[in-house]
Amino acid sequence: MSAPEIPNLKSIFANRRGAPSRGRGRGRAHAGASSERAEEVRDTAVRSTDQDAAGSRVSCVELGYLDDPYAQLFATQASTRRLPLLNRGTYVRTSAIDLLVDRFLQTTPDAPKQIVSLGAGTDTRYFRLKDHYPNINLRYHEIDFATNTAAKLARVNTNKQLYTRAYPDSPPDVFKLDTRPTTHYSSSYNLHALDLRSLATASDDAPPPTLPNLDPSIPTLILSEMCLTYLQATTVSSILHTFLDTYIPAPTPISLVLYEPILPNDAFGRTMISNLASRNIHLPTLTAYPELEDQRQRLKGYGFIHGFKAADTRLIWREWVTGEEKERVAGLEMLDEMEELDLLLKHYCVAWGWRDGGDGVFTRAWAAVLEQEGA
Repeated sequence: MSAPEIPNLKSIFANRRGAPSRGRGRGRAHAGASSERAEEVRDTAVRSTDQDAAGSRVSCVELGYLDDPYAQLFATQASTRRLPLLNRGTYVRTSAIDLLVDRFLQTTPDAPKQIVSLGAGTDTRYFRLKDHYPNINLRYHEIDFATNTAAKLARVNTNKQLYTRAYPDSPPDVFKLDTRPTTHYSSSYNLHALDLRSLATASDDAPPPTLPNLDPSIPTLILSEMCLTYLQATTVSSILHTFLDTYIPAPTPISLVLYEPILPNDAFGRTMISNLASRNIHLPTLTAYPELEDQRQRLKGYGFIHGFKAADTRLIWREWVTGEEKERVAGLEMLDEMEELDLLLKHYCVAWGWRDGGDGVFTRAWAAVLEQEGA
């Protein structure tokens, strides 16, 4: 893409409040603010991106890109049709993570499994999985700020469609309004009101917070969709070591699936960074792990020693999505900006790594998933 076209992309992303994202913030507050106030400003800026992501999902659902009957239930903003370029990006992101999750759940399907979603916000994956795999033995955990978990539970507790899935231990006809809880625990769905940064300071003298119903003995997949990218690289490393060494110690199989931006140093990357910085949002891992190979070595360094792979979403669109599905998606709406789409998809990646044990569940699950070579 030529340099004169970059302002066009800048306008696109500014109007759509940056790339859809969720997670934890480490931005820059106004001069003279107290450290506590500065941190709250940064966190608030990042929390606000969750409804951007919810709106993007609703746009994709309404146009037929995605099948998600729960997306609208968690969106608080009026439905706004996103630009075709952004709809396609949301579709590729969601489809890629769905594929990795499905391969995991379909490998030895009768065996118990566990998923931990970091900075889950309004994400609907648990509810979709309950529909697709009604009999699976799955423990699902979401970790987020208390303000986000409270908002999610308020929706769950006032909608019977959500309530009956979130409370599997209650009779199906039980429905009640609740106050404003921030946590929820059950045999299959658990919401933890927790600042992930508290996991980074764990030590022998100060153990990490307890995560009720987290089972240290069953294969566990950790999801981070635009969550860990808001934290300093050293903080992220400490959080993941807490999971691998304390919560889910060896030999229990454990994996991590990341969705994050890459390539910060070209014109597109600099424009994206500038747009987000104007909202007091910064992405430390984008500069710490700028290339796909950096993402692979990052996973290996965390302790995912049996596999560490990555692919940008451009390759994922081209190679993971079938020709028939591409035709279906192409018929949903007109997309003229093919060069811009190519550039957008090149600047986001999915990285997946694992530490296996026992019967090698993750090695078997992802053996046929194509990674990107030579990048």
